[in-house]
Amino acid sequence: MAGVSPGSFVARRLLLGAAQTAAVVLLVFALTEALPGDAAVALAGDQPDPARIAALREALELDRPAHERLADWAAGLLHGDLGTSLTSGRPVTRYLADGFGPTLLLAGLTLALLVPLGFGLGVLAARRAGGALDRLISSVSLAVYAVPEFALGVLLVTVFALRLAWLPPTAVGYGTDLLGHPAALVLPVLVLLARPVCSLSRLVRAGMVDALAAPYTAHARRYGVPERRILWWHALPGAAAPAVQQLARTADWLLCGVVVVEALFVIPGLGTVLLNAVAERDVPVVQGLAVVFGVVTVVLNLGADLVAHRLTPRAGAAA
Repeated sequence: MAGVSPGSFVARRLLLGAAQTAAVVLLVFALTEALPGDAAVALAGDQPDPARIAALREALELDRPAHERLADWAAGLLHGDLGTSLTSGRPVTRYLADGFGPTLLLAGLTLALLVPLGFGLGVLAARRAGGALDRLISSVSLAVYAVPEFALGVLLVTVFALRLAWLPPTAVGYGTDLLGHPAALVLPVLVLLARPVCSLSRLVRAGMVDALAAPYTAHARRYGVPERRILWWHALPGAAAPAVQQLARTADWLLCGVVVVEALFVIPGLGTVLLNAVAERDVPVVQGLAVVFGVVTVVLNLGADLVAHRLTPRAGAAA
């Protein structure tokens, strides 16, 4: 809407973020309730006895009405209590602490490489728009983006780990001390980096092509502003808004959705913790991790919207 002040925009986005967080809590509880079986069935063994299952459900309080369990769980969330594992008795926060380090390390390394590579390739292609270098970067980006993470991971392991023996195929034996074994990080980071670099560079290229053809850059050239300054100080900020939102989506995916890569390279991160909890029907762990993932998504997208609004004030005001 026209005439919306920055403060009003921020307030509306914060209210929307709070509503989205509440919706995430309700949706997570509903979906975990719909999971087939429960922790009592998983704990009962391969040949479950109905009486034992009933006793386990009572001991784990799984026989309570769903609305009572939802109310207790939501009240705990408001106080920072994500619950307790049904299978191990450990707090869910301990599972988060165990898996957060490896996942954060992978995400941090990937983002640290993604930003300069994505923006650099996008700017380079835009400067030579329509030329051979632009076509080469675009063609390679499309080809790499079309390869799923799992297939790319298998290919890299086959070539660099099994045939050339340059890198370890998995992180087995390293535990959570991945920084002490940087070679084990190379292949996972390459897999995580491949598709985001392609999408980010294409977004930056498209924005830069439009920005370099805009009247304000032509006006700067008429005044003799050096091309390098026009490129980095005038065109790039205007082209960065959609790229910032793409970075937020990528960061969200890196923190919350790297299940395939962690499973392929046997990395004990949050994705692996979530898969194990689902297999064991450990509902509190599944719910706690899912809520954390949902809140991270809301916060990252909120931050990206605010940054994009700041980078494009006229578009934000016109909205």
